[in-house]
Amino acid sequence: MTADVEPLDVAVSRIDAGSTVAAGLALEHAIPFAAGHELLRQGVGGLTAVGPISDLLFDQLIGGGAVSDVRAAWVGNVSAGTGYRFREAVENGEITVEDHSNFSIALALQAGAMGVPYLPTRSLLGSDIFERNDRFTEAVDPFGGERVALVPALEPDWAIVHAQRASPAGDVHLWGNTGIVEPAVGAAENVLVTAEEIVEPAVIKSDPSRVAITRDQVTSVVECPFGAHPSPVTGYYNRDDEYYLRYNRQTETANGFEDWASKWVYGVSGREEYATLVDADLEITEPTVAAEVQYGQ
Repeated sequence: MTADVEPLDVAVSRIDAGSTVAAGLALEHAIPFAAGHELLRQGVGGLTAVGPISDLLFDQLIGGGAVSDVRAAWVGNVSAGTGYRFREAVENGEITVEDHSNFSIALALQAGAMGVPYLPTRSLLGSDIFERNDRFTEAVDPFGGERVALVPALEPDWAIVHAQRASPAGDVHLWGNTGIVEPAVGAAENVLVTAEEIVEPAVIKSDPSRVAITRDQVTSVVECPFGAHPSPVTGYYNRDDEYYLRYNRQTETANGFEDWASKWVYGVSGREEYATLVDADLEITEPTVAAEVQYGQ
């Protein structure tokens, strides 16, 4: 299987209502905001959002009515703490939350990628997370006799990943913080990659060790410059700190969120028009170049 290079709206239209979608997998880096906003524009609902530290993306999807369930370690605004749309939805019983640690969400996806029903860990023992997630189970290690926690496998319908560059066939270069991209891609039935650039296959082949995702794993690939704003993309642009603070101020109420979304999501046709709204200077001013690597015989 090789990916299809598609416009963002076409690629996102493949995601059905009610799907389980893993995103924000590289933690605070390269969050696929463009794809998330397109989900809102298309009115896709009933999603189960899966991720570690999703930052603003899940808050926005929840505010826009796209999410009914959350399986995550943290949802909010890294710069300001609370994600008001997430908090209000929880308080009003509008969404259900399956609480995880960062490690347990990684283990759940790793189990899915491995095709095993669960993976064990000691890290959850002694915590109160069992009171907030009844899917975790305590067991006895049959080899050592010690208590362990069992984390059930998670296999999302979709993983959405933003990367620096990809080939038309779907081979992907991703560098910087990659978080739990690898297990999520391995566990997901489908993978949507948005990339800052679509490059010639020779560019990807020139540095094979940087290939984080291969074409056989990818369903759709989209060229989407600025597709992770306001999060940073290593080597392309910095984090828009002020955007996070403005979002916090503007979305404290449901009406405030609607005003925000009418400008940043529904008021633009796509990422190119979205970029015209950004007035921050996010240019990389002190580039750091990796040492040259020699391949060949």
